[in-house]
Amino acid sequence: MPQSLTDPSDPKLAKGEARCPGPSPADIIARDSATGIDTPDALKAQNYSFLGDSDLPFSRYTSQEFFDEEFDKLWPRTWQWACREEHIPNPGDYYVYDIGPNSIVLTRTAAGDIKAYANSCPHRGMAFFNPGETGSGKQFFRCPFHGMSWELDGSLREIPCRWDFPHIVDDEFTLSEVRSDVWGGFVFINLDDNAEPLADFLEVLPEHFAHQPLENRYVAMHTEKVLPGNWKMCMEGFLEAFHVLATHPEGLRSSGWANTQYDIFGKNVTRFLQNLSSGNPHYGRNLSEQELFEGIGYAGQTLPDGMTARDAHAAALRESKGAAMGVDFSAVSNSVMLDSIEYHLFPNACFFPGIVIPLIYRFRPLTVDTCIHEIMLLQPVPDNGVRPPPAEKISLGIDDSYTTVDGFALAFVLDQDTENFERQRAGMKAARKPGQTLGNYQEARIRRFHLTLDEYLQKQ
Repeated sequence: MPQSLTDPSDPKLAKGEARCPGPSPADIIARDSATGIDTPDALKAQNYSFLGDSDLPFSRYTSQEFFDEEFDKLWPRTWQWACREEHIPNPGDYYVYDIGPNSIVLTRTAAGDIKAYANSCPHRGMAFFNPGETGSGKQFFRCPFHGMSWELDGSLREIPCRWDFPHIVDDEFTLSEVRSDVWGGFVFINLDDNAEPLADFLEVLPEHFAHQPLENRYVAMHTEKVLPGNWKMCMEGFLEAFHVLATHPEGLRSSGWANTQYDIFGKNVTRFLQNLSSGNPHYGRNLSEQELFEGIGYAGQTLPDGMTARDAHAAALRESKGAAMGVDFSAVSNSVMLDSIEYHLFPNACFFPGIVIPLIYRFRPLTVDTCIHEIMLLQPVPDNGVRPPPAEKISLGIDDSYTTVDGFALAFVLDQDTENFERQRAGMKAARKPGQTLGNYQEARIRRFHLTLDEYLQKQ
């Protein structure tokens, strides 16, 4: 079997070139081709570059001044997904997206167009809707304070006591529209009228998700949970697999966590690709394929001749999940079926194209010390074309467990992740050392994120 670098301590290696010994994701994916189902080219791509090794100051996570600067220079200038198209499928449906002091209401007009507006009445600033509110059946927007109203396309509809407002020009007294666009079934907004187009901001995402279009999926589960940590700190806990060793030890048997591939595709998009059900070359001894097969859930069963445990597991899931979801997975590769594949889109969103791990994440700041972690499970729409309605959002408090969510298979893993944050936050504040020291490769996505963040913060 092909091997990655076998001596990562070699002083001749340039910074960032060292890799953990053992099969790399590229090696595993090359072996997968023996199934006759090819892996999409996007998952064969590799793109890493060394981005530096200086410490990142803890003040970036603990300083109120830094937090305020983000609200001044980052959030008003970047693309953020606000909702799914299926959240506002019909004219008059609306969805309120809040980020700090900014509140945006998204709606669909009578013509079927998606519009985004500041959640603020042009008269005296009254919010039309409460934070996070959703609804349907609106014929127009009516201010609950004085009753002025606007059409769904943003144009003025009515002003009570119009005789007292001769100075208003109807065509100018419209709702304040916010830029919006759509990719992958997600509706994005940007408060900056001069920002680059969404298509440019997305970099490689449209190309890389062409084999698993997210617009062909539906929201099967939706949670939001308050976390005890700065939004960046909590998000970064999900940008690397280095933490699997100590945080998720039950996964060490079947996952080559230290052999995860990390890719830097641009300023806005990075990825990790972690093979699952492929064995761990650092487990302590080499497990046979039969032992691995039994260890991933097939105790007492014999591995079919000519198949690896990973091949057999993927084949079984194509059948079982295909039947349960009403989807034909016969042409879906091992990697898409099994692996943990996470794309991060700056600043706060993560998208997984996989079938077993179909997660979507979003991290939104509340205070310098707390944030909201929002999770969606996006499952493929059944082959019969009938799209189930999006799941209702389940809100969890800071002390609530994900295991309280019915049917959430990844709840235990997420509880393990979130249990780290209160202690990490406390440790950052107690540290005598001024900053965190990142790995050159395994934590490169974190460094790329901060480099892009600095570009926004340094703009005037």
